[in-house]
Amino acid sequence: MSTMETTLIDWLHQLGTLEFWEALLEGFEGLGPLVPILLAMVESIFPPLPLIAIVALNIAAHGGFLGFVYSWLGVAAGGTVVFLFWRRVVKRFFWKLASRSERLKKAQQWVSHVDTASLFMLAVLPFTPTSFLHLAFGISDFDEKRYLLTLLTGKAVMVAMMSLFGQSLLSSLKNPVYLILAIAIWAGMYWVSRKFCKKHDLDR
Repeated sequence: MSTMETTLIDWLHQLGTLEFWEALLEGFEGLGPLVPILLAMVESIFPPLPLIAIVALNIAAHGGFLGFVYSWLGVAAGGTVVFLFWRRVVKRFFWKLASRSERLKKAQQWVSHVDTASLFMLAVLPFTPTSFLHLAFGISDFDEKRYLLTLLTGKAVMVAMMSLFGQSLLSSLKNPVYLILAIAIWAGMYWVSRKFCKKHDLDR
């Protein structure tokens, strides 16, 4: 393996660590809300980033309310960009080529079995593969405005739950009882997410 390949692998590994983003956030603290918003936004484009940790980091750096607002704005912006990429670019200009992919065909067919209420729940649950939702609905004929409105509303609820988790985690530093609450919130979100994803064939 060449030195360049090793360096690239190491760099990609750092991108997936919270320490890297924490150091980045501290380095650009003077830029105000821009960095925490971009940090949450990048998670939509680079899924390996732990969003729940990013929200907790934003809560620690900016407090409960602003941490929630910055995180939600980032998640909303990132999700919108990725969805519109599939809808406005791939589907509009490259669909003849892209439609040859069996994976994309199956994703398009999957959307026909999901109603708005189910989409909202999938957007709310933090362990849903959101990148797949953007792809599947982006290449489908699902109403664009309805998707984005449902997504943004669901993500607001999801980030609020994550903010509560982050706030409980911070409070546990002073009172260990809050650690139990934080763990309970995380476990509850994970359990419900897995059940709902299994119901909609997203656990594979």
